[in-house]
Amino acid sequence: MINITFPDGSQKAYEAGVTVEQIAGDISSGLKKASVAGYVNGELYDLNRPIEQDADVVIITRKDEKAFEVLNHSAAHLLAQAVKRLYPKATFGVGPAIREGFYYDIDAGETIREEDLPTIEKMMHKIASEQTAITRREVSRKEALAFFQDDKYKTELINDLPEDETISLYNQGEFTDLCRGGHIGSTKNIKHFKLLSLAGAYWRGDSNRDQLQRIYGTAWFTKDDLQRHLKVLEERKERDHRKLGKELRIFELVDDAGKGLALWLPNGYTVRKVLEDYVYKLERKAGYKHVSTPALGTKKLYEISGHWSHYRDNMFPLMERDGEEFVLRPMSCPHHMLVFKSDLRSYRDLPIRYAEIVTQHRYEASGSLTGLERVRAMTLTDAHLFVREDQIKAEVLAAYNLILQAIHDLGLEIEYVELALRDKIKGKFHDNDELWDMAEKIMKELLDEEGIEYTEMKGEAAFYGPKIDIQVRTAMGHVITMSTVQLDFLLPERFDLSYIGSDGEKHRPVVIHRGLISTWERLMSILLEQYKGAFPTWLAPIQMKLIPVNNEAHTDYAKELNDLFNDLDFRSELDLRDEKLGYKIRDAQTHKIPYQLVVGDNEVNDRLVTYRKYGSKEQVTVTVDEFLALVREDIRSKGH
Repeated sequence: MINITFPDGSQKAYEAGVTVEQIAGDISSGLKKASVAGYVNGELYDLNRPIEQDADVVIITRKDEKAFEVLNHSAAHLLAQAVKRLYPKATFGVGPAIREGFYYDIDAGETIREEDLPTIEKMMHKIASEQTAITRREVSRKEALAFFQDDKYKTELINDLPEDETISLYNQGEFTDLCRGGHIGSTKNIKHFKLLSLAGAYWRGDSNRDQLQRIYGTAWFTKDDLQRHLKVLEERKERDHRKLGKELRIFELVDDAGKGLALWLPNGYTVRKVLEDYVYKLERKAGYKHVSTPALGTKKLYEISGHWSHYRDNMFPLMERDGEEFVLRPMSCPHHMLVFKSDLRSYRDLPIRYAEIVTQHRYEASGSLTGLERVRAMTLTDAHLFVREDQIKAEVLAAYNLILQAIHDLGLEIEYVELALRDKIKGKFHDNDELWDMAEKIMKELLDEEGIEYTEMKGEAAFYGPKIDIQVRTAMGHVITMSTVQLDFLLPERFDLSYIGSDGEKHRPVVIHRGLISTWERLMSILLEQYKGAFPTWLAPIQMKLIPVNNEAHTDYAKELNDLFNDLDFRSELDLRDEKLGYKIRDAQTHKIPYQLVVGDNEVNDRLVTYRKYGSKEQVTVTVDEFLALVREDIRSKGH
């Protein structure tokens, strides 16, 4: 007999080999129906995995967050089994649950197409109807390697497992997979699912390895939940920045110009310029000084900084002229080190905050390029702060608060904060333990002192120091790193930076790297999706469109208003096309212009403005001064 202890402290004796599902059914039939898996002594257990010793047991039900992950992990195995039946030569990479579903990376031995997904989905339903048990078997490394001897992907995964890690196989019918678990007990419990899309994925994320096919799907506990989620996905398609960018004439990506190299169209450039002006003003007010540095750098520059050894695979190829070797700039920090070094510095001068709106180039793999989200030429406001050690916490906090203000002004919200630290096992970090310990201690203390919740991410630091990464969830459900504050004791050493201290001696400054609001490219993709292309007035490429009812009778007054608005730095346009009035109004609505102003007899005779706000059917007539006042307030509030 074994003793099972429940969360309320009560205990009950069971025969060894009892399962979570049996325990749940013993408590109540309702709990058995709702149970998905369980925690047994803190370890995730499948519904039908035997418990062989005394244990604390927590039953996971459908209402628990972990339940969705368990269901979708099991759905990934169901997908793999269906693919194996349809494509007997198929081998498999990894198939995890993800935030809104699951995926599996597959080498089917032939190309799977989008039109094949319904057939695979039909096979998944057939297997689910077979109500096959999903069972776990623990094996030795030798047994696992023998079982997967013809599968190079699983063999590699097994060989990379730590020697002391338990290896488990999961079986459902004729299909067996390498997996840690947990699972939902039987294919009968996987009823409501949908395969969503296909994508390419390099094996283990390495562009030099095999390219597999990744099938995405989602599984839910009820048909209604699945339908609700599919409706959300349809709405997201309407938000896709690639679709909106084309419709609103924001940007183009043309292979002839180069993959991953965006062409900013007039509307897109206008929004970008507004953002640049906003950031410039924000930074100037915060004490930043703006500089400009070249789009090229010598190989030697990046050798000094250490970027050449760490990042050269992501740089564009060397260009050689007159005995010098150049690369397109992948980052601006080495240039800013030279700007600091261009003059003698005193402790009284610090902190010095340099900022630059800078274009950088990185050679991203073709398969990873996605609209404006991931490109090969990116522009951002990059900043480097040169500080004394006693100024570190205050300056990191000030940079963090500046980021919060920018994110708020843009109408975005922080999902969570990460503290990226080094991992001594990995070889990508500089090897000065003393500097690392000091930098990590400072960052942890700051976050703790300010009560900022964060997640530690081992091995995700920059090669020169720890960093605070601010994660934002987009309207499409993606979590992206929006902003970063990084602490760096290394580059000042490499560039031999110094300032004269109060003691008259040379001292080494500390550098803080700060990225404010991602790149303009990624930010534009986020904002297009956030606002469905209907930018708030302060960001809109065209803020108001003037539409005369009759081009002959009403054009003079419409032109007078248009000139006034543009003289006052509003972005106004006059529509004098030889089209019907209704067409012009619908066109302004389609292009999501915040204010559409129709100019007719009443407006001309009484010198008034009649406007309709985007998204509203109501027409409002006011004086010119009243209209200007409300637009100014709309811009000042940034739509909040």
